[in-house]
Amino acid sequence: MFAIFKREVQSFFTSPIGYLIVGVFLLLNGLFLWVFKGDFNIFDYGFADLGNLFYLAPWIFIFLVPAITMKSFSEERKVGTLELLLIKPISIWKLVLGKFWGAVLLCTIAVLPTIIYVFAISDLGITEGNYDLGVVLGSYFGLFFLIAAYTAIGLFSSTLSDNQIVAFIIGILVCFLLFNGFETVSSLFSEGETQQLIKNIGMSAHFDSIARGVVDTRDLVYFISITLFFLFATLLRIKQLPR
Repeated sequence: MFAIFKREVQSFFTSPIGYLIVGVFLLLNGLFLWVFKGDFNIFDYGFADLGNLFYLAPWIFIFLVPAITMKSFSEERKVGTLELLLIKPISIWKLVLGKFWGAVLLCTIAVLPTIIYVFAISDLGITEGNYDLGVVLGSYFGLFFLIAAYTAIGLFSSTLSDNQIVAFIIGILVCFLLFNGFETVSSLFSEGETQQLIKNIGMSAHFDSIARGVVDTRDLVYFISITLFFLFATLLRIKQLPR
């Protein structure tokens, strides 16, 4: 598994894709949070917190994570190297996990520089250091689990076609539907209990819960379950591919 993980990480940083993904994430967040005027701008927002960062990041990753994972199995199938990997003395599960952790690491590297924003808002407050560290840590924690779920979805999408663009589009659609789709559907119902029940099926409600600084085991179990489900679906799909 480590060999696959190392191979994935090297492939990201021996080509422009890894630097591009990290750069695009930081650029978009930086522009919306610090440059562009509007509701997301921290200076216009009026409060020294990173709430807007953790509102934007899940939406940006909906596009960036499928862009990272779209070639994971699509390219392997297209160039014929997947068959070579499958005959090597490594289980399919370890192959999937190696690619999974490689993509998760790249996304984590993209997020790490935003820690600078924590020190920035600490200095921007009327009282220096007056921000809720628990909320910030919870938000980063929730973002990591969200990235893991997106990555698992992206890997599964890349097994559905040997065309990277098709895999990219499928990954975006599934991530979007699971993150925001159920919240949209819930608005069609008038009963509060029904609305909440439908919302809880989607990832947005669970991410928001962790981002409030309250780490509930139900939210963790949800994200772990989604991640494992799509990783297992990826495993089954690879087994079904013709060799």
